[in-house]
Amino acid sequence: MPLDTLAMKHQKSKPVHPEVRIGHVHLKIADLERSLSFYRDVLGFEVTQRLGQQAAFLSAGGYHHHIGLNTWESQGGSPPHRGATGLYHVAIVYPTRAELADALRRLVQAGIQLEGASDHGVSEALYLRDPDGNGVELYWDRPKKQWPRTSDGELAMVTEPLDVRNLLKEAPETKLDAST
Repeated sequence: MPLDTLAMKHQKSKPVHPEVRIGHVHLKIADLERSLSFYRDVLGFEVTQRLGQQAAFLSAGGYHHHIGLNTWESQGGSPPHRGATGLYHVAIVYPTRAELADALRRLVQAGIQLEGASDHGVSEALYLRDPDGNGVELYWDRPKKQWPRTSDGELAMVTEPLDVRNLLKEAPETKLDAST
C-alpha cells in the first residue's frame, strides 16, 4: 500500500502513548575529533563507546547514548547547502535554568557564537551550529503551570529576545582544580 494512501486512512488515529520520547539523535559528521571537541569538551557529554575514528556515542547521566556521531557516509564531507532538506536542529533540554546558564558559560569560554537566543514563554533557548553546520538548540522548559495559554487553554508560545547576560549570571561557579 502506498504511504500516501496509508496516511489518509490513518488521519484520525489515536495519539501516541504519552511516555513515547525521542531517544537519541545520530549525526553524519565530517571529522570525529572535531565533533568530539564540541559535544564532549564544550557541551560536556560523556563518551560511552567509540568505534575507532569512525563513530562515537555520547550521553548524559550514564544513558547508553543520546548522541551518535559517525563518518560512515560523510568523512571529510561538507554541510548541506541552505535550501536542502534534512535536520533543522537537534534540541537538547537542560533540567534547570542554571544548567542552561552553565551551557552558555561553556559556549562563551570556547568562543562559540550564538545564532540566536529566544524566550518562547514555555522555554528559554540558545541556538548555534555544531562544527558540521548542524543546528543545535540548548534549552530548558519552564514548569508546565507557567506556560502561557490562550483563553481557550491552547498554548500561546512566543519568540521574544532572551537576555543572555541575565541568563549567564545564573551559571554555577566553576570549581578550580586543587592542583592549580
